[in-house]
Amino acid sequence: MQYTTYPDVQAAYLDQLRLTLEKPEYVNAPRGQRSRERLGVCFRINDPVQRHVPLPSRRTNIVFCFAEALWYLSGRRDLAFIQYYAPSIGRYSKDGVNLDGTAYGPRIFAYGPAQLNQWETVLETLAGDRDSKRAAIAIFDPNELRIPDNIDVACTLGLQFFIRDDALHAIGYMRANDAFRGIVSDIFSFTFIQEVFATQLGLRVGSYTHSVGSFHLYDQDEKWAREVLTGPAAVLPQAGARFPRMPGTDNWPHIRQVLEWEQRLRTGTDQLTFDLMLNVPVPDYWRQVLAMFQLHRTIRSGKPDDFELYQYLLPVYRGIVANRWPEVLVSPHCQTRA
Repeated sequence: MQYTTYPDVQAAYLDQLRLTLEKPEYVNAPRGQRSRERLGVCFRINDPVQRHVPLPSRRTNIVFCFAEALWYLSGRRDLAFIQYYAPSIGRYSKDGVNLDGTAYGPRIFAYGPAQLNQWETVLETLAGDRDSKRAAIAIFDPNELRIPDNIDVACTLGLQFFIRDDALHAIGYMRANDAFRGIVSDIFSFTFIQEVFATQLGLRVGSYTHSVGSFHLYDQDEKWAREVLTGPAAVLPQAGARFPRMPGTDNWPHIRQVLEWEQRLRTGTDQLTFDLMLNVPVPDYWRQVLAMFQLHRTIRSGKPDDFELYQYLLPVYRGIVANRWPEVLVSPHCQTRA
């Protein structure tokens, strides 16, 4: 399988979306949803830390991207967590309480009847042999296809990790991937997981390769996709708006802190003021994430009055948040502080 190399995720997103829109191999309609399709798509991203797609026309939900990645790392499968950030995801839950195929966390940390912790297995495998080809995490479960009328089948087959030249490289294998919507958060989560692994192992982040069986664009998204590809904003972000790197140490203690605060904010049992956030015992990288969760909470309430938190954000985050939720810039509180 041949692959194309890109400097960052946005470059890959734009090029692969264009190819799928303009040069599909097939046009079909699985489950009645008409789409353009390419088979056996594979591409590599040299700097997967630059995992964001800040195109104004795309209006990426950066808070959902962080929430989904952290939901996976929490090992949870409850619908309440992720539906708060993406209400429409509830249609994939058969019982209205949990998700199965969509919830990768239990597959990573407690797979199957044996409750296998695949994260620890990968760490042990790479610690035992830095040249190993066996450090893989299985996501797709063949039993999913045996469930009648299953609407929640994992799109991801698995993830694989390699230590090469003192860097942690990763490959994501997907049975199917939406070239316009799903790919943005999928690659965000997989490269986020890659970076967490790399910091835990004391390695720099290497390349990320994305391999997909069916890469497709649904007809319902064609108009929007064309706007993204042809609009004046279809350019790479400026150098000053780069995505930050995680602290170069084991980030799990910080992730647990962030998950605790995420639950407090989501359930309304607490709120995070600017002064309180500065006292949360995590590095600034993770305080930025907490600030976005608090901003999201107030935006949902219709009262985006956390302008101090908005100003605290790095330029790349401020741009993405304001583009997705322009009301954060026009709230009365914001105008009085500006």
